[in-house]
Amino acid sequence: MDKRWAVGLMTGTALDGNVDVALLKTDGTDILELGPQALEPYPTEVTGLLRQAMAEAATWNFTGPEPAIFRQAEEALTRAQAAAVIAVLTRGNIDPAEVSVIGFHGQTVLHRAATSERIGASRQLGDGMLMARLTGIATVNDFRSADIAAGGQGAPLAPVYHRALLRHIGAGVGSALLNLGGVGNITWCAPDGTLHAFDTGPANAPLDDWIAQHTGKAMDRDGAIAAAGTVDEGRLARLAAHPYLTAPYPKSLDRNDFTSAIAEGLSLEDGAALLSAFPALCVAAGLKLLPGRVERIVVSGGGRKNPVIMREIASRCGVEAVDADAVGLRGDAVEAECFALLAVRSLRGLPLSFPGTTGVPHPMTGGILSRP
Repeated sequence: MDKRWAVGLMTGTALDGNVDVALLKTDGTDILELGPQALEPYPTEVTGLLRQAMAEAATWNFTGPEPAIFRQAEEALTRAQAAAVIAVLTRGNIDPAEVSVIGFHGQTVLHRAATSERIGASRQLGDGMLMARLTGIATVNDFRSADIAAGGQGAPLAPVYHRALLRHIGAGVGSALLNLGGVGNITWCAPDGTLHAFDTGPANAPLDDWIAQHTGKAMDRDGAIAAAGTVDEGRLARLAAHPYLTAPYPKSLDRNDFTSAIAEGLSLEDGAALLSAFPALCVAAGLKLLPGRVERIVVSGGGRKNPVIMREIASRCGVEAVDADAVGLRGDAVEAECFALLAVRSLRGLPLSFPGTTGVPHPMTGGILSRP
């Protein structure tokens, strides 16, 4: 087994202006050692390019030539993330030769779920060849295409790492792992080891957009704005009737499938309260789809830092909602760590996705390897 570090990179659909960088040592199944982790800020112009790319992606919608902005944003993003890798390695006194692979997810600008009538599609910006050349480290990217080509959803890909995390903390079958990024996704591992996972619904993205539109700020820090508002339970009940919530998994979402428009007409505070409660309601609906009872949810991602969202999850789901940090995990690093492990699995030809996670007909590997 290669005992060198693997680096994982992740920038989510919340577009918070940062890239998560995390190192770990793994055999592709278990976590052997956790290494340095950092949240590295992008240059402002990169975030602007990504926002423009996402806006044009929604109009493009996989029809016709790709928008020209994609190439410009892809190069800028790749160069920024390569610089982030070098910065983290330098601060940690780690020579690039001590790293076996980079798992480079890239930036999702558009995701279209597969249906019974059509194959899915997903576009991540990120140039694996350029990343390998700039860092001098073998790079795996394009993790989703093989899954989608085989009829899968292409998401979520985190479950195999979530399983490793739950095993790492000695969690039993009563625990699930929930990541709250722009979209929420949950993983539960059955007693026989079978993975069950899916996107639960919107998480931070609609709330962040609502706050940005009304205040110019990036987020509802500490849930202060939502805490000053009141949830419109009537509107929330109508949102609960959305067919996605009760649809069987496998299933996945794009960031724009649910937007801040669902709070239109409400005050700033009441809109924030609604958009903090709705993710919890989505999780509650998702728990009902699982074949086993969940009593504790370990929460990673930015949403765990919002106490209003965490209280809503505990209340509306009837479970214990625990910050991943409180059980010895690194809640900000989980998605980046995930792509470090997935890159190692790709190198070893191990499955990244499964029938119970993305709906592929059989466990499948994936990713494209670029060498410097």
